[in-house]
Amino acid sequence: MFKELNPLLHSELRLAVMSILIEAEEANFVYLREETGATAGNLSVQIDKLAQAGYIVVEKTFQGKKPQTLCRITDIGRQAFAEYVDALKSYIVK
Repeated sequence: MFKELNPLLHSELRLAVMSILIEAEEANFVYLREETGATAGNLSVQIDKLAQAGYIVVEKTFQGKKPQTLCRITDIGRQAFAEYVDALKSYIVK
């Protein structure tokens, strides 16, 4: 039978962010915005949702005088992503 898809990861933008972080481990906000093509406001909202779920950790720092937001995937996020991919396979491989 089909496995349930995680609704938090079933969003195109959140899935894109998680896919980037799975590969890169961490990325700054500007890089994520450029890679996803999202607006800053939408990306910020989606990053907050992932952080509230514990899938990523968000660190706000300064690089010189410029603010920098760094996102890192957590072990919980890595597990959720693996489960999501596994659930997707139940739809594809039949």
